[in-house]
Amino acid sequence: MSEQRDAKERDRRAAAGSERIETVIIGGGQAGLAVGYHLAKRGRQFVILDANQRVGDAWRHRWDSLRVFTPARYDALPGWSFPAPAWSYPTKDQVADYLEAYAARFELPLRTGVRVDRLTRDGERYVVAAGDRWLEADHVVLAGGAYQRPRIPAFAQDLDPSLLQLDPNRYRNPSQLPDGGVLVVGAGNSGAEIAFEVSRTHPTWLSGPDVGRIPVRTGSVWDRLLTPPVWWLASRVLTVTTPIGRKVRPRALTTTPPLERVRPRDLAAAGVERVPRTVGVRDGYPLLEDGRVMDVSSVLWCTGFRPDYGWVDLPGFDQGAVPVHERGIVTSQPGLFVVGLFFLYAFTSALLGGVGRDAEYIADHIAARRSTGQPPLEERRLGAVG
Repeated sequence: MSEQRDAKERDRRAAAGSERIETVIIGGGQAGLAVGYHLAKRGRQFVILDANQRVGDAWRHRWDSLRVFTPARYDALPGWSFPAPAWSYPTKDQVADYLEAYAARFELPLRTGVRVDRLTRDGERYVVAAGDRWLEADHVVLAGGAYQRPRIPAFAQDLDPSLLQLDPNRYRNPSQLPDGGVLVVGAGNSGAEIAFEVSRTHPTWLSGPDVGRIPVRTGSVWDRLLTPPVWWLASRVLTVTTPIGRKVRPRALTTTPPLERVRPRDLAAAGVERVPRTVGVRDGYPLLEDGRVMDVSSVLWCTGFRPDYGWVDLPGFDQGAVPVHERGIVTSQPGLFVVGLFFLYAFTSALLGGVGRDAEYIADHIAARRSTGQPPLEERRLGAVG
């Protein structure tokens, strides 16, 4: 069946015609823009594809009160400082507008409203299918899809249809919620912030284990004093090239970070009741680990996100998971790269101010492949090992 599908797609592509581009970057968020900046500096031919209608829409569509957890001085993409006071914490709309202005400032070749349906390989070239359009490329950079799919438990579908269910991608503000109690499932930073906000208008319960808190309050004097050395440690010491970084990375990938802006004391003062984990459904309502059934009218799933690479039809992307890579170089597919993942190289790799270094590394790798006509020595070594 796969061979028949590939043959039909090849016929359609031949009939419609395909566009040849040296590098296709899939995803127009901070990771894709940073790679584009570095490729443009090297004079490479590329295009950035983004499914959203406007650059920055992935941020605009988050909940209204969201602010980033790093001050503006650490939120810059390569080549341009974030246009806000250094120790302010930008809103999600400020970030979105910055990304849009960044793309315009550096005249990056962006195509918005283009959703990629499938990525395959035909001989030495990659084939990007987007609706009735096809692009052939020597290199493809996957700069989106890592944190787009909410991690919602399967039993959620058994909840009574009358209950409103939202995730952080669909929640905007408390006015969306009907009267009645709200159960926020997931006690990390997103869950805590949303529960704190919702508690002003609705009885609210926060479900999940205590993840702790950072020792200083965001925006405080102590925070300003400690942020520079902590950022240096997170970006320079906690990397895949240091013993301590390699030791910390597996735990960091599987552990919920401690609370930053909203603290346990804030939640208690706001009347948010902490309850155990949500483990199932009974009589159409959420069931807690201690046997309690929550008679609520809304459930907000703040249980994290999972990779969404199901559209990548290549070996190494089993069940849409993140492929094996070394610092963003996909070891099983020469010319294919990933960027924007948490702890891809350093603890800060997925952050606005940390993605630029990974983007530069990948752009250097692409430029080296094109200038020599063959993969760099490092890529050849990775292929031999793989």
